[in-house]
Order: sequence, then structure tokens, then C-alpha cells
Amino acid sequence: MLSNFSFRQFINYLALASAFSGAAYVFNNFITFVFDMPGLFGTLSLIGFDLEAPETSGAMAAIVGILQSSLYLIAIVFPFFVLRRQSVGVREIAALDRGAEAIVTAAFWSVLLVGIADAAISFVRIENMLPSIVGADLALSLGKPAFRGVYVHVPLIAVGALIAFFRRGIDFIWLAALIVFAELLIVITRFIFSYEQAFMGDLVRFWYAALFLFASAYTLIHDGHVRVDVLYASFQKKVKAKINIWGTLLLGGPLCWIVLTRGLWNDTSAFNLALLNFEVTQQGFGMYVKYIMSGFLIVFALSMLFQFSSFLVAQLNVLEQDDNASENVPENVKG
Repeated sequence: MLSNFSFRQFINYLALASAFSGAAYVFNNFITFVFDMPGLFGTLSLIGFDLEAPETSGAMAAIVGILQSSLYLIAIVFPFFVLRRQSVGVREIAALDRGAEAIVTAAFWSVLLVGIADAAISFVRIENMLPSIVGADLALSLGKPAFRGVYVHVPLIAVGALIAFFRRGIDFIWLAALIVFAELLIVITRFIFSYEQAFMGDLVRFWYAALFLFASAYTLIHDGHVRVDVLYASFQKKVKAKINIWGTLLLGGPLCWIVLTRGLWNDTSAFNLALLNFEVTQQGFGMYVKYIMSGFLIVFALSMLFQFSSFLVAQLNVLEQDDNASENVPENVKG
């Protein structure tokens, strides 16, 4: 039977490997379906395994496929090297927290920039001012979801990721303030000027969805989620830690993986289908961001996977620190 230490090492490894594998899975998903690369299954098919995978050929595809597959190998092997530096009771969680923070910060800035730009384009387009600003041909192209997605949204998402690289910290307060401002603008224009367009409601929904889904990981690490404490609040710290560990292993982590695998398994899965086809609403003069909102669930699942992994390791620290405290209690005090 495994000792407590060995079992906790295994849980620590599982947390790290799950987070790193999730990042590799999401990254490889876009490489595979956006650039028609083989991915893990395609690479295995190239070397003789009979698997359902996208048909690819050529030396470049094989090389990229090997690199893609190596990311999974790194995700599985690298945690062993991390565990060698871990100490009982002070296991490292900062890297996992930073991973979740980087994902959410990049998503926040991307959503902020895309929301402002797309709303502005929708406004000048519905008011028929776009041709005089950019010309008739470009105005026509900006009315096509794929064109706007590739040439407006994708560059802004890249800029958002670049801002997140240089700026540390979460700026949800600004997103919340912008939501209030956008909703206030609807109220003012509707009841004072009798003016309202579809893109105005789209912008509020776009930012609302981002706020709730992106802030989930941040709220988890600060224990801010609503909890109905009937029995939990009265438990000792050690019992709470055990409940948190098993809850994460049985519910939290699997939930994130179900969202990722069901949404990204192949090119017809829900998230991939929306993202690859630049899916938009039926309102032709609304914002063209519905497909990006499908990506919000990817951000949610991946950031929560990192944060659940960090939470799991933190609870291991609680258990081990409690064990150390119990061992250091003098015998006369124990009696």
C-alpha cells in the first residue's frame, strides 16, 4: 500500500501533468485544425497506428506532428523534475497560479480590444459611414465574418496577448466598469434619444460572458465562490483539505477536461466548429463575435484546470503542515 508521502507525491504529479497536458492539448488543437497539421493522432497514424485522424502528408507535416506530440511527452515528464525540488509542506504553486493568470490576462485584454473595435465597426457600418472611411471594397469585406475575424480580431487578440506578457495582474475591475458604461449607454440612447442597435446589446453580452467565465479561476484562488456550508464550515482544517482534494480530483479537474475534450475533439466539435467557421448571429448589423464567445469556454476550462491544480497542491501543503505540527507537539502536551 502506498505511504502518505508517495500518495501525495502522486497527487502533486497528477495536478502538474493535468495542467501542462491541458495547455498542450489546447495549443495543439489550433495548430492541427487551423494549419491542417497532423497532431498526436495524425503523427501516430503516419508511423503505422490505425487511428481516426486528419489526413496529412509531407515532410513538414511530419516534423510539426512530431513537435506537437513531443509537447504531450514534455507535459508528462516535466512534472517529475518539478517534484524533485518539492519540499513537504511547502510545495510550489506559484507557477500554476502564474499560468492561470497569464491565460486570463491575455483573454481579458483581447476581449477588451476586440469588443471596442468590433462595436465601432458595427456602428459606422449600420450608419452607412464605413464606405466613406475605408472605401467601398473594404467596407464590403468588413461585412464578412471571416474577413473581420482574420484581419481585425486575430491581430487584436495577438496585441492583447502581447500586453498580457508585459503587464502582470488581473484587471477585472475595468471590465466590470466598461460593462456598466455599455449598459448605461443603452439606457441613455434608448430612453432619451430613442436610439438602439443590435451591436449595443451584443457588446454587453460579450463583456458579461467574459467577466463571469474569466473571473472564475481568480475567484477560486481567493475562495470567493458562493458556498452553501451546512457541514463543511464546522470541519477541522485537515478534514477540509481532504474534502477539497477529493472534490478537485473527482469533480473539478474532470469537469475541465470534459469541457475541453467535448469542445475540441475534432473539427466538428462545438468550439472548433464555431471558431473555424467564424460563426456569427443572424443579425447582420450586430457584432461578429459569437465565435469568440465559444472560445471563452476554452479559456474558462484551461484557466480553471491550472487553478484547480494549484488549489490541489495548496491543500496538500495544508495536510503536510498539519502533520508536521502534530509531530512537533511535545509528549506531555499530547497526553
